Amino acid sequence: MTNPCRRHFQRVTAAVAAAAVAGPAMTMEGSTVYELHLAKLQQDYLRLKQVQSTEGKAELKKQLLPEYVPYVEGVLAEGKGAQDQVLTTLMVWRMDAGDFTGALDIAEYVIAHSLLMPDRFERTTGTIVAEEIAEVALKTQKAGGTFDLLLLQRTEEIAGSEDMPDQAKAKLHLALGKAYAEKVSDDDTSEIKTVALVMLEAARTHLARAIELHTNCGGKKDLERVERLLKKYAAPAAN
Repeated sequence: MTNPCRRHFQRVTAAVAAAAVAGPAMTMEGSTVYELHLAKLQQDYLRLKQVQSTEGKAELKKQLLPEYVPYVEGVLAEGKGAQDQVLTTLMVWRMDAGDFTGALDIAEYVIAHSLLMPDRFERTTGTIVAEEIAEVALKTQKAGGTFDLLLLQRTEEIAGSEDMPDQAKAKLHLALGKAYAEKVSDDDTSEIKTVALVMLEAARTHLARAIELHTNCGGKKDLERVERLLKKYAAPAAN
């Protein structure tokens, strides 16, 4: 990691360069600070190509990403939506490295300004953001772990309305449905009923939407459990 003075200089330089280029019809190409980071990105990309292991690539990206933080901060602070291959690539690298909060910080800017992904990425920005995060969440949930509900909610806020294949959107709704559902236990009704019902209703909405988008998404058993718990939690109130 660079020292604080150098970080500040890089951030300010990136901010000034980004502020000078307005609109998605323009590009950051020609800006010295952009060209320097693009050249570094290409060098780091060659390093990554030499690593065959997916885990190894992710670990290397974790080591490389801090060097780009000042540039990202500067562009996000003052950028006006110019095309930026460095920024869009770093968004994906942050997801690959497990930095979903950092990736979403970039994704919010990228989607708001309709920035294009580099040619080597075949999917649209919204599809990449929704699908990559949802797949990690679903993998974690399948293994018996939990995935941050707030991250999934923010993913939906940023990318949920973007055009993407139904199966990709179904993954995001399925992950959200599971995340809401796991907040309510099967055997204990000591939770605050209003909170439990809110969580279950949200879970039902997302799971039903996932199934509607992709019948074989794998959410039917989850939906059955949620329906059963909704009856369980609502029954005392009815009496």
